[in-house]
Amino acid sequence: MTPPSTGSAIRMRFRTVHGYRRAFRMAGKGRAILLIHGIGDSSDTWRDIMPGLARNYRVIAPDLLGHGASDKPRADYSLAAYANGMRDLLGVIGVERVTLVGHSLGGAVAMQFAYQFPERCDRLVLVGSGGIGREVTPLLRAASLPGAELLLMALRLPTMRTQVGLAVKALQFLDTGLGVDAPDLLRVVDALPDGTSRSAFIRTLRAVVDGRGQVGTMLDRCYLAQGMPTMLVWGGRDQVVPATHAGLGHVAMPGSRLEIFEDAGHFPFRTDPQRFETVLRDFIATTEPAQYSAEQWRRMLRTRKATVRTTTSRTEQLPRTA
Repeated sequence: MTPPSTGSAIRMRFRTVHGYRRAFRMAGKGRAILLIHGIGDSSDTWRDIMPGLARNYRVIAPDLLGHGASDKPRADYSLAAYANGMRDLLGVIGVERVTLVGHSLGGAVAMQFAYQFPERCDRLVLVGSGGIGREVTPLLRAASLPGAELLLMALRLPTMRTQVGLAVKALQFLDTGLGVDAPDLLRVVDALPDGTSRSAFIRTLRAVVDGRGQVGTMLDRCYLAQGMPTMLVWGGRDQVVPATHAGLGHVAMPGSRLEIFEDAGHFPFRTDPQRFETVLRDFIATTEPAQYSAEQWRRMLRTRKATVRTTTSRTEQLPRTA
């Protein structure tokens, strides 16, 4: 892909919101795209797609509170709090409406944002998203249990790192789904260098996952997505949040578009960034921004069902070659 035009340089910026420093990357001009990363990750995860998108859009990629270069206080790390934080950061930098792109935990945050602030959402893109089904990898269920902080600390010991590295190579040699994601999962663990980072990670995880899986889902409120152009992007070999969740979400959101990257795992935008950018651009180009109506919202709440969809959306029309 060609580099962004002059003036679209991507750099880390900082704003203080409610007394806490928030880090975010931003570049480009035009309609805004908000990229929300997953648990334990940071805005750096989007580095392969931001330059291309910044040629035509204003791209904003925050480090969620408790992640990356943002502050890591003893605070509320619930989905609702994260959605509020995204709204307040957008308010500080003067952005009114966005196309939301959320990965993993970020997908659940994006859905929560769209639920709380529908008037500020143009479109919704869920990538290997949490918040749809209960099932989740046993690794995350285990990390939510007591003593997980010690396990995360132990993973950084040289002897443990050697053993983990051998296990990763074995998973990759056996061509397992978890082997596809292992390098990125280790990258996330390496991004937790101290006790404060690990504590924020655990607090965030326990807000959404327990020993039985994801604590809550948005399926009971998906009918409210009526009129919101929605696309689900999943890796066919995702073992963190199984691709069956993509089907659940697709059925629960009539008119949504579904894109499966057959050979990708939990990070399809990193496995094939060029295809991901192409799919995202096409989705934006072929849909109109959502139009919020308070009366329609009230009607859907009263009837618990969506009316006929009025926005355009093209479903599964791109080639499936990776």
